[in-house]
Amino acid sequence: MKNEEAQIPENEQNDEDNDDFYDIKEIVVDKKQKPIRIDKFLVNRLFRISRNKLQNAIRDGQVLVNEEEIKPNFKVKHGHTIKVILPQYQSENYVKPQDIPLEIHYEDDDLLLVNKPAGMVVHPGIGHKDGTLVNALAHYLGLGAVEVEDMNFQEKIGLVHRIDKNTSGLLLIAKNDETLSHLAKQFYNHTIERTYYALVWGQPEPLKGKVDAHIARHPRFRDRFAAFPDGEKGKWAVTHYEVIEPMYYVSLVKCNLETGRTHQIRVHMKHLGHPLFSDDRYGGDQIRKGTIYSKYKFFVDRAFTLLPRHALHAKSLGFVHPKTGEFMQFESDLPEDFTRALDAWREYLQNRKENLE
Repeated sequence: MKNEEAQIPENEQNDEDNDDFYDIKEIVVDKKQKPIRIDKFLVNRLFRISRNKLQNAIRDGQVLVNEEEIKPNFKVKHGHTIKVILPQYQSENYVKPQDIPLEIHYEDDDLLLVNKPAGMVVHPGIGHKDGTLVNALAHYLGLGAVEVEDMNFQEKIGLVHRIDKNTSGLLLIAKNDETLSHLAKQFYNHTIERTYYALVWGQPEPLKGKVDAHIARHPRFRDRFAAFPDGEKGKWAVTHYEVIEPMYYVSLVKCNLETGRTHQIRVHMKHLGHPLFSDDRYGGDQIRKGTIYSKYKFFVDRAFTLLPRHALHAKSLGFVHPKTGEFMQFESDLPEDFTRALDAWREYLQNRKENLE
């Protein structure tokens, strides 16, 4: 029996293009404040953010005054509420470069698109000091060792978003501050197009729809999240889904994220009654469709062995290039473990049909 008071896993925060990756700081200007340039005003109030970086953030529309974009020479005064939208930075002490193979899907002078394998942690954390994507990127980009006491590794390496250790697929990396700021704003504004493929238990009805349910920490199981459709708690979250291959016992589903909350697809599909296949945190590692008899159970156990992690892959990513203004769309193939499990289910369904004929 699992411990209901389980500790929150160290890399839980890495899931599914997490929108919580962005830190929103709100400052209300004091009554006694004399008019002053906004970059000068902010540089003394935001920890470890240079004036140059603030000026770039202002130009990129990541600094709002009374919800309006402003210019770097804007002067703040009493009555202004300032909102600053910047990537969160992790607080590890040291990141060492490691020569770990990377599958580079696309690269230019400003950004890098990596196809992350399942099982790779994105950034160092408790229990994962090295062997992460960040360690590999530090080596690939020739950065040398990064001491976070002096510089946040996340800013230097340019992590724009994150996906979970056991989710495979496309991950976007910025190579400079301007690109990082521009892409960060696209994620914050939900204009990035993100498509995932998921293998779920059963067949969702209708075959195409939308899940609009807030997501918050589970009230009993602290290592999980839960859906709250009435919005009484948690953060707003929307997933658009479409069944693209129904197989009675399971279905291949395309999911488009409108938001990107922690565990969003996993929680929303469980909320529909169709948890991800082999998802041990949300009940997908048990038989959820079909009669439990020895032959079928033997097959399902074999399918779990073929895909020993939750069946989720970041299939495509679309965004506006920060320098060219061109909309770019990229797609990745399903990894081998995912395709093996899919093929096994297809074969099982075909054999079932033949036996019924």
